[in-house]
Amino acid sequence: MIELTFDFQTGGTTERRRIALRDLVIAGWTGRDPHKVQEHIEELAALGVAPPPSTPCFYRAGLETLTTNPEVDCLGSGSSGEAEFVIVVDEAGKWWVGLGSDHTDREVESYSISVSKQMCPKPVAPLLWAFDDVGDHWDSLQLRAWVREEAGWVSYQEGSVAAMRDPRDTVAAHEAQGRGALGAGTLMFGGTLPAIGGIRPRQEFRMELRDPVLGRAITHEYTARWLAA
Repeated sequence: MIELTFDFQTGGTTERRRIALRDLVIAGWTGRDPHKVQEHIEELAALGVAPPPSTPCFYRAGLETLTTNPEVDCLGSGSSGEAEFVIVVDEAGKWWVGLGSDHTDREVESYSISVSKQMCPKPVAPLLWAFDDVGDHWDSLQLRAWVREEAGWVSYQEGSVAAMRDPRDTVAAHEAQGRGALGAGTLMFGGTLPAIGGIRPRQEFRMELRDPVLGRAITHEYTARWLAA
């Protein structure tokens, strides 16, 4: 178990409190459009990553990888971020929506996705929205990410969460595969969008989850410090 501090935002109020997390689930290949799912499979296949046996699929990772810090340490220089919405289940079983990066070691991913999920920290923004406040307009939410290159910040990912399964459907698939419901203290990554220009290692990553209906956004930025192998 670990504890992280978030600003829990519901309606017009925000409460800062710590939450005990007991499980980390990373959902993969959650795209609604099978053609887009295949596109992502081929994108990773170009990096030597074997296709999944079924979709969606679910990976576990250590809770110690979760962090709200703006700087993380990664071994080597072959890792990159992935902007994703996250679902957090609190102690009362209530769902909250947040933003995270499934930062992944691409070299390790080429021979073991499960191991690659454990290799890098998983940065998450320290702000959560009540799922009840966005559930009725879920498909309106927008995900964006940028990486810093020589020319400055460059668009890396952009699109609607509607490109991925609704989290209610993803959780249903989790249960249908015999993995059970998401219990209190679970944080689940919900899937990602294709990288504009292809997946590539970068140290500086910026991401955003925008709600155009309520006119707000969750943002987070972090730097990966590449440690010499």
